[in-house]
Amino acid sequence: MAEPAAPQATAATLLRRPQLWLVPTVLTGLLALLLSLLYMGGIVNPNRDLRDLPIALVNDDIGKPPPGQQENLGTQVTTAIAADTGGGKAEWRTLTRVQAQDQLDSGKVYGALIVPAGFTDDVTALTTPGATRAPTITVLTNPGKGSLGSSLASQITTKAAHQASQTIGRQLAAAAGAQASPTGKLLLADPVNVVTQVGHPIGIHSGLGLTAFYYTLLLVLAGFMGGNVISNGVDTALGYADNEIGPWHTRRPTVPISRTQTLLLKMVMTAGITLVSASLVLLACVGILGMDASQLPLLWVYSYCAALAVGLGVQAINAAFGGIGQLVSMFVFIVLGLPSSGATVPLQAVPGFYRFLSHFEPMRQLSDGVRAILYFDARGDAGLTRSWIMIAIGVVLALLFGFAMTTYYDRKGHKRLTPQAA
Repeated sequence: MAEPAAPQATAATLLRRPQLWLVPTVLTGLLALLLSLLYMGGIVNPNRDLRDLPIALVNDDIGKPPPGQQENLGTQVTTAIAADTGGGKAEWRTLTRVQAQDQLDSGKVYGALIVPAGFTDDVTALTTPGATRAPTITVLTNPGKGSLGSSLASQITTKAAHQASQTIGRQLAAAAGAQASPTGKLLLADPVNVVTQVGHPIGIHSGLGLTAFYYTLLLVLAGFMGGNVISNGVDTALGYADNEIGPWHTRRPTVPISRTQTLLLKMVMTAGITLVSASLVLLACVGILGMDASQLPLLWVYSYCAALAVGLGVQAINAAFGGIGQLVSMFVFIVLGLPSSGATVPLQAVPGFYRFLSHFEPMRQLSDGVRAILYFDARGDAGLTRSWIMIAIGVVLALLFGFAMTTYYDRKGHKRLTPQAA
């Protein structure tokens, strides 16, 4: 006689069990708290955290010093600006015009302040009837460093230029004395025009300097999601995981295979499938949406290698950590990577914790390379060389870590425990 079937549990009964609530509640709450602190902590107040933003300072003034002074006004202005860091917010780099343009073109500075060649002559002429033009100081922006970074540099340089103008105005007003008319005194209060220009232009389809960040994010997501999809798909195909779609449930016969061979299979498949995903990312962004990109062959190779490095890292982490591997890799590649990438908020404007993460977090390494390819003519000193090195290191670490862990598990006899196929 068959035994009676056990009564089925109901949701109402199970909801009364505190232990059922405990783990999901704690983990979900911690995730929400950590994500909020990590993401908002990196961007909530860039001006407060801003330190040592690199800005070029150029003195092209070749005029003779005014009577009674040892230096021309261009030298006086740039010396005063370089001495005043604005509370440590700026790192003024005193350069020649050629050097400044080179650093703008390689993304090493976020902007520049240029004192032109005839600055002293134009200023001293203001107090004479022969004045023909107002003196100017030029502020150069670098949109390739991102809209926020370029904006912060522009604010600092414009403020410094206006302060210099007011200082010069007070000197001129004192020299003119009572002879100056009311209109003349008004003009001398702020006599220097501050002109803002683009120091290193980028294409109009560059998202104001944000396409590098979003393209990098797409590569990371392609590697991350692709790695997890491949991992789950292989486990399902080999009978180590259930396949459930809607009301349909299947379980394939378990294939005897070691952890090391399973990881090798997943990594080889990742290398092959990433060719497709990286190519489609490039096709969608450049071919369909029209993103500005002049170095297409290099960008394609770089995209593949970048996404592959992430995908191999995901496979290694999943093999080492098992069921929580996807959560661990999410923190490694996305949660900690986004706020420390320096792609939207300059690293000089984020708290020190994120600057520390930026030395090894994958997204920062990848975004530097993408930015160099898209905006800075694929120059190695714009970050591309370092990015290639970090990709190579990432691939090597993924292989060493992943196979070291699976080899250890295999030697210890830690087999993947699954019910035998019926």
